Amino acid sequence: MNLFADIRTLVLSALDTMVSDGRLPSGLKFDAVTVEPPRDTAHGDMSTNAAMVLAKPAGLKPRDIAEALAALLMADPRVISADVAGPGFLNLRLDAPQWQGVAGAVLAAGTDFGRSDLGQGAKVNVEYVSANPTGPLHVGHTRGAVFGDALASLLDFVGFEVTREYYVNDGGAQVDVLARSVYLRYLEAHGKEVAFEDGTYPGDYLIPVGEALKAKVGDAYLGADEDVWLADVRSYSIDAMMQLIKADLALLNISMDLFTSELEMYEGNQINAAIELLDAKGLIYQGTLEPPKGKLPEDWEAREQMLFKSTDFGDDVDRPVKKSDGSWTYFAPDIAYHYNKVNRGFDALIDIFGADHGGYVKRMKAATSALSDGKVPLDIKLTQLVKLYKNGEPFKMSKRAGTFVTLRDVVEQVGCDVTRFVMLTRKNDAPLDFDFDKVLEQSRDNPVFYVQYAHARVASVLRKAAEAGIAVDDATLAAADLSKLDHDAEIGVLRKLAEWPRLVETAARSNEPHRVAFYLYELAGDLHGLWNRGNDDTSLRFIQEDAHQTSQSKIALARSVAIVIAAGLGILGVEPAQEMR
Repeated sequence: MNLFADIRTLVLSALDTMVSDGRLPSGLKFDAVTVEPPRDTAHGDMSTNAAMVLAKPAGLKPRDIAEALAALLMADPRVISADVAGPGFLNLRLDAPQWQGVAGAVLAAGTDFGRSDLGQGAKVNVEYVSANPTGPLHVGHTRGAVFGDALASLLDFVGFEVTREYYVNDGGAQVDVLARSVYLRYLEAHGKEVAFEDGTYPGDYLIPVGEALKAKVGDAYLGADEDVWLADVRSYSIDAMMQLIKADLALLNISMDLFTSELEMYEGNQINAAIELLDAKGLIYQGTLEPPKGKLPEDWEAREQMLFKSTDFGDDVDRPVKKSDGSWTYFAPDIAYHYNKVNRGFDALIDIFGADHGGYVKRMKAATSALSDGKVPLDIKLTQLVKLYKNGEPFKMSKRAGTFVTLRDVVEQVGCDVTRFVMLTRKNDAPLDFDFDKVLEQSRDNPVFYVQYAHARVASVLRKAAEAGIAVDDATLAAADLSKLDHDAEIGVLRKLAEWPRLVETAARSNEPHRVAFYLYELAGDLHGLWNRGNDDTSLRFIQEDAHQTSQSKIALARSVAIVIAAGLGILGVEPAQEMR
């Protein structure tokens, strides 16, 4: 059940009638017509912009369209009023049974309420985390990991076939630095004095890797030249780091469907294949770039390079794919990787990047558009920085990591559920403050607690009702007389529940899972508000003494809220609380 979609269908049907009887010209497109909650509930239950968006193409005044549309809508028994507001918005009020029926629909569908076939099985690749395999995941990776995982779950919820993918950057110079760092720990395990030069990784997390390498090869690499051990130690170190990264992800209950290696792009000739395709399209040429912004011409050495015509696809400048010395740029294997994804038959691609990769957005979109002939859209979401605080002070760095706060540090402090929810309490491209003290507070100001407390409150109602001999299974509650839910406060909660299917689709269309977190906070607020009103007005309490049937009607509403909260938390990857400690 999607009440907003149902009423939009009613509006479109009325518009078709107006076309048929000549009150609107034929050929109008209704794609931009919406039905949504009004900003102020005092104005009505729903609002449609139909008259506003159709006035110009129809050559008519918005209010004239709105008034004619209102008359047609009023003929439907579900609509009790249709009022024209302002320049031509149309505010609708529905009769109470429409809202009361929402609770029954939620109870019948369970946590599948709100699921849809919006995606129609389209194949979407969501690539996220993709951290260099040189150490444990840090707090910045944590935000990208949670965002990507929640987005993948959201898309799955509305009918997309989703692949969760991690791109392992194991083909660049950083993995050689990793190997040298592990070799130092290997020497250290043999009792040798070592010094970590600039550029190497000094974190304690490499100590067990060096010790494990010693256990595996003994003293075989002691005193050996780098060309003897570098390749083996590099491969061994990457495997060890990926095991560490997978363990970190497991702390957040994140499991990838696929890990794809950058090195395979080199070894499998995939870079050449991708560049040759672009060349065949006339998009590769030898040229010289202009000086970078901020550099004076005398500081710039013009070098002829192999360039990709990314400006043909909206980029600011053309991008080099091969350096003047003949080696590939960092961009080249990324082109090959996205060509690989296009060839795997995905209908859409989504990349989750850190804020420091903002400069890559236009070039990657350009390359993907060129490789797929514009058939496979690429959406790139940037996750902004996370600032950590504890006791009112910035959280100190992790000794184990050497230079940063790790994902493990965060989860061990507050737990998986809190970490995941808090990471989604801001839009992905907005900075996020993560205060270890505040996220554990039991107050309305802590959205994690506020939402979990709402679910736990309903669980307590169910337990108390069962103790009182009231049947509270979902089937029994769905069959309750929901017409008893007629108080304005109860109808208000039902209105919020009715928004869930629409909200989920809106969030999925924009690839914005934070909308789910925001909605859950609002829904929890409505439940808490109704609970508090019951302190003064006993008729609003969920359990009515010696009135089991009335209690079941009211508990049906509370249970519906808990179901939707559980569904939303499921998308966010958070376990709903049964009780608060």
